[in-house]
Amino acid sequence: MITTSGVMVNFGGSPLFEDVNVKFVPGNCYGLIGANGAGKSTFLKVLAGDLEASAGSISIPGNLRLSKLEQDQFKFDEQNVIDTVLQGHTKLYEVFKEREILYAKPDFSEEDGARAAELEMEFADMNGYECESEVSTLLSGLGVAQDQHYKKMGELEAGDKVRVLLARALFGKPEILLLDEPTNNLDVHTISWLEDYLQRQEALVIVVSHDRHFLNNVCTHIADIDFKRIKVYVGNYDFWFQASQLALQQRRDEAKKSADKAKDLKAFIQRFSSNASKAKQATSRRKLLDKLTLEDLPISTRKYPHIVFKSERNCGKMVAAIKDLHVSLDGEKLINGINFTLHPGDRVAFVGHDGRAKSALFDVMAEISKPDSGEVDWGTTITKAYFPKENEEFFKGVNLNLVDWLRQFTKEQSEEYVRGFLGRMLFSGEDSQKPAKVLSGGERVRCMLSRMMQTGANVLIFDEPTNHLDLESITALNNAMNDFHEDNVIVFSSHDRELVNTVANRIMEITPAGLIDRYITFDEYVENPEIQEMRQQMYGREEAL
Repeated sequence: MITTSGVMVNFGGSPLFEDVNVKFVPGNCYGLIGANGAGKSTFLKVLAGDLEASAGSISIPGNLRLSKLEQDQFKFDEQNVIDTVLQGHTKLYEVFKEREILYAKPDFSEEDGARAAELEMEFADMNGYECESEVSTLLSGLGVAQDQHYKKMGELEAGDKVRVLLARALFGKPEILLLDEPTNNLDVHTISWLEDYLQRQEALVIVVSHDRHFLNNVCTHIADIDFKRIKVYVGNYDFWFQASQLALQQRRDEAKKSADKAKDLKAFIQRFSSNASKAKQATSRRKLLDKLTLEDLPISTRKYPHIVFKSERNCGKMVAAIKDLHVSLDGEKLINGINFTLHPGDRVAFVGHDGRAKSALFDVMAEISKPDSGEVDWGTTITKAYFPKENEEFFKGVNLNLVDWLRQFTKEQSEEYVRGFLGRMLFSGEDSQKPAKVLSGGERVRCMLSRMMQTGANVLIFDEPTNHLDLESITALNNAMNDFHEDNVIVFSSHDRELVNTVANRIMEITPAGLIDRYITFDEYVENPEIQEMRQQMYGREEAL
């Protein structure tokens, strides 16, 4: 169990959160949520002992082992993969290495023998004889190939490093597990493996994630950081969202009821206070008014951008035909002769392990680049808006504030219009005067979405639009995509499974042997054994979505 009492973290004289009094109980998985900057990662650091709270105390029983997901991918570059994972259980690793050193001594003494016996007992108590097997199982389950287990961490790709660090956190079945964005860079099969693994654990788990599908599948509780407090709700993310929206609406209704009552009382007093026959009633109502407390709603740190895609005209019958398309990158063939047709109302999610192929296809469809051969024929009624995965060229070296930056893409040039639009996208007040070149990743994404919203397009192309967004912005984007006119078309890729599953009505996957194309949901695609057998045949080996 973890118990916090009066915990506060203060940065620059302003508390990030304060008076936090919560209990986290073994056997439960808590999803820690809150707006960007609310203090989620900071709170995990406080629990892990990496950061000292400004006030208050944290109680963790000394016999419980706490493990956390390391965020520095370069920290262990000089170590091999197996050792990096083993070191996740510090005590076990110390015994493991001492045994190695002891047994390697050329002059093994009687004293060494006595120490070796002690170490063997400790090693057995910690299930040490199974540790290398457990490490191998964890790594394989997380998608790290067997031939990489004894490589140095510095030799691995970034995605594999994340997997090894996750195995390090999970190793040895810790009683307390702190995970900050564990699904980043993981494919859908590895995320499913992690979900199953966490569901079987008896540990106390606290996890920060922007993956709503993951939070729904693993969380028994939600710990919400808002109003500079942390409140724990029973249930998964969807249950929390519904409950929190209901509670917010109730507070609004109560505030409105109080305000309306105060308005009526004031009107009565003003009207009849000089009327002798009504003076007594006016006095009575004045007393009621004095007793009536109008509590302002607390200002939430959680804000939703206003994302709406409106088309100037809807798609005609002919949307697009992609014919025998071949695309290469740096001499490597990414797309090898695919064909498909887009129809009105299509919501196509492109899935698959190779993001380069999806990006290359989107660039060709958006007419940013040209294919090696083949063609994309768009219908005469079609207008397109494109969200590229890489957006740096739109901001790097641009000496414009946000108002002038967005003006480049708007028909309506008035500053009042542009400021109002930016305000709805959470750039209010002085934020609208920020230089475009200094924006954070999430701010850039909101700018790129604002740019798309100016086009009035009837075909939207998104390449990983949820990267860098918080849960609130992902939810707003998800709703906007669902609300896009039913005759118009969306083509997209995303690692957010909830978004893919709720938006897409058609799934496509580009494989080395061709295109898989089905009018089904993503869950149906993943769970269909015939499709998965086809995928293995087309790849020639098991590949991740």
